[in-house]
Amino acid sequence: MTQGIVVGLDGTDQANAAAQWAAEEAVLRGTGVRLVHVKEMSPDALLPFTAREPDEPWAEDLLARTAAGLRERHPDLSVTTRLLPSEPVASLVAAAEEGDLLVLGSRALGGTAGYLVGSVGMTVAGLVNRPVVLVRSPGTSSSQGPVVVGVDLREPVDTVLGFAFEEAARRLTRVRVVYAQQLPVYGMLGPSMVPDVRPTVAPEVRRSLDELLEPWRAKFPDLSATGRVTIGSAGRELVHAAGDAALMVVGRRARGSALGTHIGSVAHAVLHHSHSPVVLVPHE
Repeated sequence: MTQGIVVGLDGTDQANAAAQWAAEEAVLRGTGVRLVHVKEMSPDALLPFTAREPDEPWAEDLLARTAAGLRERHPDLSVTTRLLPSEPVASLVAAAEEGDLLVLGSRALGGTAGYLVGSVGMTVAGLVNRPVVLVRSPGTSSSQGPVVVGVDLREPVDTVLGFAFEEAARRLTRVRVVYAQQLPVYGMLGPSMVPDVRPTVAPEVRRSLDELLEPWRAKFPDLSATGRVTIGSAGRELVHAAGDAALMVVGRRARGSALGTHIGSVAHAVLHHSHSPVVLVPHE
């Protein structure tokens, strides 16, 4: 059995929720969970003439307690733990590459703690070549809801759609595919100034969305897959569509850049405002 799902723990409620989510996902996949924590250096270790090691007991206890809790709830689940070197970004990225998924706790915009908040979590999520799942506290999403996936009809990505359909099949739930149609600026001015183009745009786009879904419906005949066309900002519309979702899936370009993190504006908005677990699926 492989350690297919890697979970970053940092002591927050959100990270604990991420571990619980990862355990349930691992059961669905028939794989295991590896809990990791990045060691924090003691401030005294930075002082001259001292030779103190990183302060590890708390981290070891955190890993042990979390692992014991997961094993109690899922007796057949393989759970391993590992302390990582005190280089958060490099350590988490390297650990993630050893698994199929990286799962982190996520606070809403404005939070002050946790791996996602600040540069560490966002940088890791933008660098990992595996899907990254961001999980909020328990009770903020519907475990029985659909898997919602955002698509761009101008550049559909099979990797993103495939992840969404496979997750829905594991969960025995439905798929909702959402495309947000951004109108030209003049189309947002209202009928008092220009004709309302929305009624003519939507039917054509819906046909394109149905054509996109046709092979996936054939591949997963037991799943209910519906398409939804919305008008407006993609980020805002996807957050709204994820309101009752068990899982929200969005794509992220995996191409390297010298400019830092590689998370687009749409994915960024969904990460910070969706209450459902969000999956960032990297693609070329």
